[in-house]
Amino acid sequence: MPERAVTRVALERGRTWTFASALEWPGWCRRGRNKEAALAALMDYADRYALVAGEGFAPGALSVVGEVPGTTTTDFGAPGVAGPWDDEHLTARERRRLVALLEGAWTYFDVVVAGAPAELRRGPRGGGRDRDAVGEHVREAERACGAKLGRPVAPRTPWTAQRLLLVEALRAGPSGAAWSTRFALRRMAWHVLDHAWEIEDRSH
Repeated sequence: MPERAVTRVALERGRTWTFASALEWPGWCRRGRNKEAALAALMDYADRYALVAGEGFAPGALSVVGEVPGTTTTDFGAPGVAGPWDDEHLTARERRRLVALLEGAWTYFDVVVAGAPAELRRGPRGGGRDRDAVGEHVREAERACGAKLGRPVAPRTPWTAQRLLLVEALRAGPSGAAWSTRFALRRMAWHVLDHAWEIEDRSH
């Protein structure tokens, strides 16, 4: 992808949290108590996201393209509201690029889990779940995304097969889906990277 003069960012503003999401870089999404804090947190994580996105990651200055009001999900601590930018047309090339970034986030998560201790340090980043419980939570959350994409995933589907089904659905595009492809990609990538970074932070 060519270098951009700006990085388009959308805001989801709740009463407790505001999320800033980079629209062309699914998974690069952070939160703060207000707009300014969320944008600052996004930039603070640019170097960490670069390890996921690879050499093609060339963010420019942040440009806020709009905002949507949050919900109780936002205030709980997760982005959950789509905006008009999530309905923008996806070319086949851009769809492949965005899906590849989600797959890169999965690979990053797997590497982090493989190198983490079974017991994670307690603290402000996520309470009491240890490594395997975080992994199971991520797996189940991803399985639930299948229904949002119009492709329900059966319980106990092996994780590798589950991911293949999700990628197939994302590459095919909406077909009775509750989520647009753009929103699904940025929401799923946010979740897996948020927990990968949580495991990293709580492994020390």
